[in-house]
Amino acid sequence: MKTDTITKDYVKDTGIFADIFNYYIYGGRQVIRPEQLTERDSAKIALPYGADGAVVPVQKFRDVQKLYAAMTDGKMEYVLYGAENQSEIHYAMAVRNNLYDALEYAGQVEEAARSHRKEIRRRKEQGSADEEDGKKTPGAGEFLSGFWKGDRLIPSITVTIFFSSEKWDGPISLLEMMDVSDPDVLTCLNDYRVHLIAPAQMTDDEIMKFQSSLREVLFFIKYSKDWDNLSSILETNEERFRKLERRAVDVIEAITNSGIKYDEEEEAVDVCQAIQEMRREGEKIGEQIGVQKGELKKAQEAAKNFYNLGLEVDKIAQGLGYEVETVKGWLELE
Repeated sequence: MKTDTITKDYVKDTGIFADIFNYYIYGGRQVIRPEQLTERDSAKIALPYGADGAVVPVQKFRDVQKLYAAMTDGKMEYVLYGAENQSEIHYAMAVRNNLYDALEYAGQVEEAARSHRKEIRRRKEQGSADEEDGKKTPGAGEFLSGFWKGDRLIPSITVTIFFSSEKWDGPISLLEMMDVSDPDVLTCLNDYRVHLIAPAQMTDDEIMKFQSSLREVLFFIKYSKDWDNLSSILETNEERFRKLERRAVDVIEAITNSGIKYDEEEEAVDVCQAIQEMRREGEKIGEQIGVQKGELKKAQEAAKNFYNLGLEVDKIAQGLGYEVETVKGWLELE
């Protein structure tokens, strides 16, 4: 879909992507820098069992996923960040995002096992012993899992951005998707929460923590059906809205259908001016409709006057320029 493509391309930008996670994890502090993010292949493969016990491959896709690498206390640390864009409420989002993260971890375990097998083959081919290389012999449990005791997973965090002026009324955790009241059962269940950014449920102060054009996008979406508040937001943030990057405007238009017009060659769009032009055009159309309504009212009054004077209906219709059936309707002759 066009909307999905536009929002995905927008969030894929490293500046926007970094802004999302700086907001959600660090409360707006600029900790993650765009240059620390590396694009990752977002395709994931699930292998559920079919009814006959067969393994059926199902391909899953994250909207956008990037690897974050940063030096912390002299040690390089990595985190995988994934973004899911939604223009409609997904009532199983907790399961969907949980699956993405689980597939990520399963893939890391498989990669670790593959790496260990490759290294063991290399040492055997070279005839070198683990003791000579200064490497320990893996235990039975390590061989069984393919994941050795010293191995560590790279954390995976997924944030869902709800590009809509509506409130998200779907479950935001696995437990909310279940109907369990037994406290003993609940203590045995692992929950998974949806990390959600939904403009309709955010305060203006929260949206102000974004540093990229995503701030203006979320503000516009939030107040797209509330002209008074939208006008106030445009006025308060006029400087930023007067030079909003085109792709941000594309997202706004795709989500709100506001009718913002701009030159396709422009890299920055003056949204305030575009809105003013839309209002002026709307006022002109309103005036035209008002004139038409006034002329119609005059024609109806004239038809009644002529009819009361005894003029035939077809003559009245001809003189006023309307269909005979239309005039009859005015005169309630049908």
